[in-house]
Amino acid sequence: MSEICPTEFIDLANRLADAAGEIIRPLFRQKIDIVSKDDASPVTIADQNAEMAMRQIIEAQYPDHGIYGEEHGQVRTDAEYVWVLDPIDGTHSFISGAPTFAILVGLCRNGVPIMGVVDQPIANERWVGANGTTTLNGKQLSTNEDVTAVTDASLYSYGIELLKCDRGDDYRKLCDNVKRVRFGYDSYAFGLLAHGFVDVVADADMKPFDYCALVPVVQYAGGTITDWDGNPLTLTNPGYVLAAGNESLHTDALAHLKST
Repeated sequence: MSEICPTEFIDLANRLADAAGEIIRPLFRQKIDIVSKDDASPVTIADQNAEMAMRQIIEAQYPDHGIYGEEHGQVRTDAEYVWVLDPIDGTHSFISGAPTFAILVGLCRNGVPIMGVVDQPIANERWVGANGTTTLNGKQLSTNEDVTAVTDASLYSYGIELLKCDRGDDYRKLCDNVKRVRFGYDSYAFGLLAHGFVDVVADADMKPFDYCALVPVVQYAGGTITDWDGNPLTLTNPGYVLAAGNESLHTDALAHLKST
């Protein structure tokens, strides 16, 4: 049963994505400075300014709500409602000129994701998951229910780096058994899963701002999304995320990821 998300919050999430997109689009495929953060991941003025614009809108309208952002930190994360923001999920794609990055706007209630927006501002594609329904530009979506076994499935992940993560051996088992593997799509792959074109997405080292918006988008399209041990995703989960188009496929993928 879906957690009810007030319409005013969904409207605000769309405003936030609009505001971020207005900042990001003019900087796409432009020569801008790229800075390496402490974890060696890249950040640009597009990331920083887009998140600041979203935060200012939230603070003006709901000053008692929490904010958990990638670029500008956390405030009031013990609030009932916490907005979880990633202004550019897939900065490597953005700086490479590839339109497979996304603006992520998530809303958690008591730590549990209840609403998510995945926005691709170059292609003008916007997934919204809330109140039991996922839409793409207003059209209701559903995942692929026909593929129920890993051996028939497509697997998408952000990069081959997963083979070197702490559970790289588990990930390799999944890769070795799926029908096809593709890399480099970041959160965009989860939108394609909700649309029925991707079967499984497995990623590691994800932070709450990377996955909170994805949970409602996948679940309300009919998919299943958890960590690699089958636990629900909240503000405090480890960074292993597994999504599948249906419960049977998800169960099969979990079995392949299980450590021996």
